[in-house]
Amino acid sequence: MVTGVIDKGRPAAVAAWSAVMGRDGGARRWQEAVLAADEAINGFVEVDAARAAPGPGAAERGSDTGGGQMLAGVPFAVKDNIAVEGFSLSCGSALLRGLAAPYTATAVARLQRAGAHVVGKTNLDEFGMGSSSEHSCFGAVRNPWDATVVAGGSSGGSAAVVAAGLVPFALGSDTGGSVRQPASFCGVYGLKPTYGAVSRFGLVAYASSLDVIGVTAADAATARAAFETMRGVDQFDQSSVDYPAPAAAAASDRLVVGIPEDVLDGVDPAVRRALQAVRGRLEEAGIRCVPVQLGSLEYVVPAYYVIATAEASANLARYDGVRYGVRDGYASADAEEMTIAARSAGFGAEVKLRILVGTYVLRSGFQEQYYQRAQRIRTLIRRSFEHAFGEVDLLLMPTFPVPPFARGDAGLDAFQQKQGDLFTCTANLTGHPALSVPGIVDGGLPIGVQFMAPYFREDLLFQAAALLAAQTEAPRPPGYLGPHSLLAEDG
Repeated sequence: MVTGVIDKGRPAAVAAWSAVMGRDGGARRWQEAVLAADEAINGFVEVDAARAAPGPGAAERGSDTGGGQMLAGVPFAVKDNIAVEGFSLSCGSALLRGLAAPYTATAVARLQRAGAHVVGKTNLDEFGMGSSSEHSCFGAVRNPWDATVVAGGSSGGSAAVVAAGLVPFALGSDTGGSVRQPASFCGVYGLKPTYGAVSRFGLVAYASSLDVIGVTAADAATARAAFETMRGVDQFDQSSVDYPAPAAAAASDRLVVGIPEDVLDGVDPAVRRALQAVRGRLEEAGIRCVPVQLGSLEYVVPAYYVIATAEASANLARYDGVRYGVRDGYASADAEEMTIAARSAGFGAEVKLRILVGTYVLRSGFQEQYYQRAQRIRTLIRRSFEHAFGEVDLLLMPTFPVPPFARGDAGLDAFQQKQGDLFTCTANLTGHPALSVPGIVDGGLPIGVQFMAPYFREDLLFQAAALLAAQTEAPRPPGYLGPHSLLAEDG
């Protein structure tokens, strides 16, 4: 187990991965091992360590925003709805299968400038719409802990390849918990940054006011290094902001963590045990945990899905079979018929459902009844959390109300999965940063919990995660690869 920090603040796990890739023939041996291991996971949709060198446009959008050269020589994966020049950009959809990205997302470019190398693209729910990573034209992602349960979604591929020890970190997108929920299900760390802290340029839009690029990582130190490298204003994204100077670090024994006990009804007993276990570790470290009231959470899921589907219907209107996507039948002389055919054949059932719902709530006469009302509820939810953060430094709550659930018909149905987004959607509606951390392993499956912090206080999230990591080792699934296994193979 690689723990601690070495090499002038460079996380030890990061240094080990750099050594793996830096050895003669290391990238080739890594790729061979990863391709063999991924057969059981289906986390990657494309793997190519030979394309690790940054593209010609990377330096222009690179930034030394805090990560320095901490990630030099380190491999990482990218969810296949984030652009990396020369790699695929399928979004897990048959409509875009075979599309290669013509440019590189700013967040990726900054990591490349810091010396990190993209080695593959990861599987996902189509266009980021789902909670199980089963809605993909490449097939379902399988959880490294147990292939009969889901890896979570929509960034299930990113979480699974990190959990299996194939890469130290991977980028994902988080619109309603799509980084944090799979991180919880796979026993790794999942960061959703403050809205605007990381540029969205190069991220295929789902719901623009909710989308953020996040990080799934094997340890909190690596997640922090990746985030600090990516963050900062970007001229290509007008929603990005100049990240404020870090506040003075607070003494751990002065931190106050709020737990919204009034919204825990219906939470699975195993998830409650995870929450109590983490609370106990925090209190052992001298952190005070207190109850807080967040009664507005009952409106989170309805408001979220009205806003998300409305924005999705507008964003996905561009996929018409002309400018983007695979055209179904070239002989049609009618442009409307061609578009209908392309979208009918290319979009999956979940994407079609969300487009239909979003189009409905934006119809003339319905905007006031649904969309505008949801936006007002969003404001009330934001105010409720701002009030809570006036009393506590962090909030601690479940990441998802149930443990990893079974794949297919034996698991949660689509409606139950959406209802389960209760705890993760809040951070996207309010814009606050959140971090899912490993909690316990129960019945052979990991269960995570999440912290939420005030705007631009990701440092508090990492501080809490570091305290927990010092008390217990992160769980590892059977067959975990990791850098030490690869170094041992090299002799």
